Amino acid sequence: MVALFDLPLPELEAYQPPREEPPDFDAFWERTLAEARSHPIAAGFAPVDFGLRTVETYDVTFAGYGGQPIKGWLLLPRQRQEPLPCLVEFIGYGGGRGFPTDWLLWSSVGFAHLVMDTRGQGSAWRPGDTPDPQPEGASPHVPGFMTLGILDPETYYYRRVFTDGVRAVEAARSHPAVDAMRIAVTGGSQGGGISLAVAALEPAVSVVMPDVPFLCHYRRAVELIDTNPYAEIAAFCRVHRDKVDRVFHTLSYFDGVNFAARCRARALFSVGLMDDICPPSTVFAAYNHFAGPKEIRVWRYNHHEGGENFQALEKIRFLRSLWS
Repeated sequence: MVALFDLPLPELEAYQPPREEPPDFDAFWERTLAEARSHPIAAGFAPVDFGLRTVETYDVTFAGYGGQPIKGWLLLPRQRQEPLPCLVEFIGYGGGRGFPTDWLLWSSVGFAHLVMDTRGQGSAWRPGDTPDPQPEGASPHVPGFMTLGILDPETYYYRRVFTDGVRAVEAARSHPAVDAMRIAVTGGSQGGGISLAVAALEPAVSVVMPDVPFLCHYRRAVELIDTNPYAEIAAFCRVHRDKVDRVFHTLSYFDGVNFAARCRARALFSVGLMDDICPPSTVFAAYNHFAGPKEIRVWRYNHHEGGENFQALEKIRFLRSLWS
């Protein structure tokens, strides 16, 4: 594959494909969240000692999808004037919450920082602690998470994850050190896709910062590249030839492009133009449909790593300009 394999940048900047959206998209998510909220958030913040002198660390548990317990970390600067703006962060594909020592940036900047563990993940590159009780009737799937329950939006894996993400924001807002009116969501790759969904579904989110977001414009990604995790969907469709329409119907309920069209928060995106995991056109599809005020940082010669620490500095400056 050539380095700049996707559309030229001027075409990417104008790329706004038609959205594949089911007519009951909003009703589906309203019902899903109402069911989740029938369970008290029951957010617990247990102090834990990881030997950090400048940061307070808390082991977080809250009720996610189906009232199921979801883990996380809350990090607070030890010297602070409360209440603090809070970043809720979501993790890339396959990773778990790890340890608080993995997440020191935002508390060092002076913000509260809640990191949500991703249910069922945390064995590929960073350990996790949250199981995923699978629903009855889930269909066979390709190893990984992309096709888990994919034949029905009711059973699809990301229905549970996106709901957990909304509940993570509710848990963060319940802590007395957090300013409930200054909530941002962020994450890279899968975490970026989750952050887009949460920003659309939870009006309390005022800022969203998705880096090289995954889970956007599925059909183009599956047909443009052959790298995992999108390749899991192609593999499923290759075997289940008679179920392709059902697969993409399900995915339309979870497409970041459809969530972006509902977002009103301020946004800072990032994209790598050589990214063959989350192709640039899929990121720009979400960005160009994003309904709120927005900016994007383009890393022309980068792959899925995007801007890394350069992008972190952009995010710090962006939030400081809003919450100085």
